[in-house]
Amino acid sequence: MPENSQTFAYWLAPYSLTDQVDLALSLFPLGSVCPLTSPIRYKEISQFMLSLCPITLSEANEFVRVNHRHHGEVVGHKFSIGLATDEEICGVIICGRPVARGMDDGLTIEVNRCCTDGTKNACSKLYSAAWRAAKALGYKKMITYTLADESGSSLSAAGWKVIHTVPGRSWSSPSRPRVDKHPLQDKLCWEA
Repeated sequence: MPENSQTFAYWLAPYSLTDQVDLALSLFPLGSVCPLTSPIRYKEISQFMLSLCPITLSEANEFVRVNHRHHGEVVGHKFSIGLATDEEICGVIICGRPVARGMDDGLTIEVNRCCTDGTKNACSKLYSAAWRAAKALGYKKMITYTLADESGSSLSAAGWKVIHTVPGRSWSSPSRPRVDKHPLQDKLCWEA
């Protein structure tokens, strides 16, 4: 075990912040002095640990219906992941076939919805978990879209990169008129 805070910080450097907290909690019992934190801060961190959990599409859709800013439920999915703090769901991610037919090559999966209640670091943890799950299922590429005016900081924190911009447009056409229920502005396409 590391002897001082400088050695401990060096030892944890390759790990994500969430993994660093998990490791610190496993090495130092609750209430003990962790080299990276004060006992008070350590107690705060342990109370707000984010845990991944399985979730059904209907449960994830209900969370999206209540919490998402500009989108509603999705029709189908390949898998969904929930995120909880002390058994209360604070976020969900729903992954399925790419909406754009040109991206649907059988090896690409899309994050159709990522929705949280605002819990810090929840989006980044969900995006990272979804990509790990997709790779374990054999997918080679994972994409998602954000509105051009959204920062994408959670995606950047999870290691995703912008690959191109998609001009905003309506899904309605003369041969198939539709009512647009989604934002019509430009979007950024991100890849894990």
